[in-house]
Amino acid sequence: METYTTIVRFFQEGGFFMYPIALVMAVGVAVALERYVYLARETRTNRKMWDEVLPALQGGKYQQAMAVTSRSDVAICKILNYGLARIKGARRREDIEMAMEEGLMEILPRLERRTHYLSSFANVATLLGLLGTIIGLIQAFTAVAHAAAAEKAELLSSSISVAMNTTAFGLIVAIPLLLVYSVLQSKTTQIVDSLEMASVKFLNMVTERARPDGASS
Repeated sequence: METYTTIVRFFQEGGFFMYPIALVMAVGVAVALERYVYLARETRTNRKMWDEVLPALQGGKYQQAMAVTSRSDVAICKILNYGLARIKGARRREDIEMAMEEGLMEILPRLERRTHYLSSFANVATLLGLLGTIIGLIQAFTAVAHAAAAEKAELLSSSISVAMNTTAFGLIVAIPLLLVYSVLQSKTTQIVDSLEMASVKFLNMVTERARPDGASS
C-alpha cells in the first residue's frame, strides 16, 4: 500500500507532462503486445506449414504442395506459392528465385509493421520528460524570485525535485520501450532468415529434380 501511495504521489507531483508520457506508455505497451503476439504466431505457423508442405516438395508433388500453400495466408505459404506458380514456365532457377523474392518483399512490410513506432515512442517519452522538467524549473525559479529570502533555498530544492519527476518518468517509459523494440527487431530478423532459408531449400529441391539424372517430377 505504501508503494502504491508513493507511485501516486510521484505521478501527481510531476505535473501536466506526466499525462502525455503515460499516454505514450499505454500506446507503446499496446503496440508491443500486439507485435509480440503476431510475430510469435507467425513463427509457430510458418514452422507448422513448412513441416506440412515439405513431404510434397521432396516428392516433387508440386500441385499438391500448391493446394496447401494457396489456401493459407501464412508468410511461408505466400512465398512458396510464388515459387510454385513459376515452376512450369521458368527456364532458369533465377526465374523462380526472383518470384519468391517478390513474395518476400510483399511479406516484409507486414512483419515490420508498427515495430518502428516503439523507438519513436521512446524518444517522445524522453523529450516530453525533459520538456516537463525545463518548464517545471522555469516555474520554480519564477516562484523563488518572489519568495522571502529564508524560504528560497527550501522552495527551490522542493521545486527542482518535483520538476525532475517528469524526466525520471520519461526514462522509465523510454528504456523498456527501447528494449522491447530490440527484441521485436531480433524476432523479425529471425523470421525473415527462416523464410530465406526455406526458400533456398525449396530452390535446391526444384533444381535437383530438374537435373537430367534426377528423378522425374
